[in-house]
Amino acid sequence: MHRVMHHATHRPLSHQPVRPAAWQRWLLATVATLLGLSGAAWLVLHYGFGAGAGDLPHPAEASLMRLHGAAAFLALFMVGVMVGHHVPAGWRITQRRRQAGQRGTGLALCGLFAVSTVTAYLLYYFAPESLRPALGWVHAGAASLMTAAGAVHGRHRARRSSRPSSRPSSRHGHANLVTSSDPSQTPAPALPQQVKRNERESHLD
Repeated sequence: MHRVMHHATHRPLSHQPVRPAAWQRWLLATVATLLGLSGAAWLVLHYGFGAGAGDLPHPAEASLMRLHGAAAFLALFMVGVMVGHHVPAGWRITQRRRQAGQRGTGLALCGLFAVSTVTAYLLYYFAPESLRPALGWVHAGAASLMTAAGAVHGRHRARRSSRPSSRPSSRHGHANLVTSSDPSQTPAPALPQQVKRNERESHLD
C-alpha cells in the first residue's frame, strides 16, 4: 500500500507542469510592459525633442531612465525565476519534433535577453559617446525582437494546451490505485508454475 501511494505521488520530471504560476506570468507581463513603454517613451523624447534631435535633454528623459532601470532589475529577477524551473522543464518536454517551435522561440528569448543585458551594461558603464547611439539601437532592436518572440512563444504554449489529450488522465489512474485498498477487490498474485504443478500432483495422490 505504501509503495502504491509513493508511486501515485511521485511525478516524473517530464510530466511536471511547465507553465509558470499565475503570479509569475502577471509579474513577467508587468515588467515587460514597464520596460517596453519606458524605453519607447525615452526614444521618442530623446530623438524627437531632446539631445538626439540636437536640443537640450528633455526633462523627462532622466525619470524614464530611472524607471527603465528599475524594471530591468525586476526583469533579471524574473529571468532567475524562469531559469530555475520553466527553462529546464521546457527543454525536456520539447525534445519531440512537433514541439521544436516552442524550443526555438525559447532559445531566441534567452539569446535576445542576453544581448539586451550586455548592451545595457555597456551603455551604462563603458560605451564611449561615439558608440552609444549604435549600441542604443542594437539594445532597442533586441528588445523589440524579444517582444515578438515572447508573443509567438506564448501562442505556441496556448495552442498546445488547447489540444485535447488522447491519453487517460494519470491522476485518475493513480487515484484508483490508491483507493482500491480493499483486499477482496485486489487480484491475487499469480502463482509460479512449480507451485501449481506441486498442487496438481498432491491432488492426484
